[in-house]
Amino acid sequence: MLQMLAETEPRRPNMQIDPRVIEAVKRYDAGMPVIGIPYKGKKLRYALPGKTPLWRVQTLFTKEPSTIEWLESIEMGGTLLDVGANVGMYTVFAAVIRDARVFAFEPESQNYALLCRNIVSNSLSERVTAFCCALSDEAKFSTIHLSDFTIGGSCHSFDESVDFKLEQRKSPFIQGCFSARIDQLIADGVMPVPSHIKLDVDGFEHKVIAGAAETLRNPAVKSLIIEINPHLAEHRGILDHLSELGFSYDPAQVARAARTEGAFTGVGEYVFRR
Repeated sequence: MLQMLAETEPRRPNMQIDPRVIEAVKRYDAGMPVIGIPYKGKKLRYALPGKTPLWRVQTLFTKEPSTIEWLESIEMGGTLLDVGANVGMYTVFAAVIRDARVFAFEPESQNYALLCRNIVSNSLSERVTAFCCALSDEAKFSTIHLSDFTIGGSCHSFDESVDFKLEQRKSPFIQGCFSARIDQLIADGVMPVPSHIKLDVDGFEHKVIAGAAETLRNPAVKSLIIEINPHLAEHRGILDHLSELGFSYDPAQVARAARTEGAFTGVGEYVFRR
């Protein structure tokens, strides 16, 4: 019966597609461009599927010089937790240059896909584990509100539609997502206590810190670098909390890292050490 139906179904012609589109698809299928950056006798490789990832490569050493300095201070073979890994610029740097064992968390779908591609491009599958998950102060299923739908984009917000100032905004796209607490991930054996933590989640840093209350009391955590917005009371509270746990920062380093113009004026990376 099925054969008879197939024989009587009219055959439809293949869709006519512009030959230029076909050639573009063939080039894309052959592999997106990957740039290799020689650095201190090693090579960093990053895939370039668009202008924003290209910009991230171009500004690798200038966008956040304090982050590069901090990464280079990590002991060889240390363990890094990269919270807000984006497309993996610093994840790859730490794993390649410092031979770090990295656990990278990036909840946005396109960024996570490119993060994984960059891990593969650098043959880091055994050294880097990436999770498409937000870190916060509770474990829950919710949504992530995107600032824009761009590969390599940032300023996305989990569970609330707000910007990096924690002010309400309308998002062009809302993605299903879930969050976890650092303390629970460690208790469940998903990862060990990290020796170093990089935290950049565009406003929600205080929630990630709240979800790591037990972890941060562990002396195995040697340092953190956190993007702090001193205009937010929630972020000023991070400074007091980490001070109580025995961490300190260098005001001169913070002054060098602070943005001096634009929407992020005053925001900068704080390096905390015990």
